Amino acid sequence: MNDRVTLSHVYYEMRVYGKYLRVHAIDPDSGQEAMATGPLSMGETTLKNNAKRKLEYILTKKRREGRS
Repeated sequence: MNDRVTLSHVYYEMRVYGKYLRVHAIDPDSGQEAMATGPLSMGETTLKNNAKRKLEYILTKKRREGRS
C-alpha cells in the first residue's frame, strides 16, 4: 500500500548557528514541522530537501497510525 504523503507547498525557516544551518520545514495545513541541521557546506537546497522529506515521513507515519 502506497499512502505516502507528498507535499506541494512547504514553508521554510532557516537560521545560521556558527558554521551550521538549521532548516525547519512546516506544513501549512497541519502546522506539523520537521527540522534538519547540517554544516553550511552542505548547502541550503540539500538541507531544505532533507527537512521536507523528514516532514513527509512524519505525516505519512501519523496517517498510517490514524488508520490502525
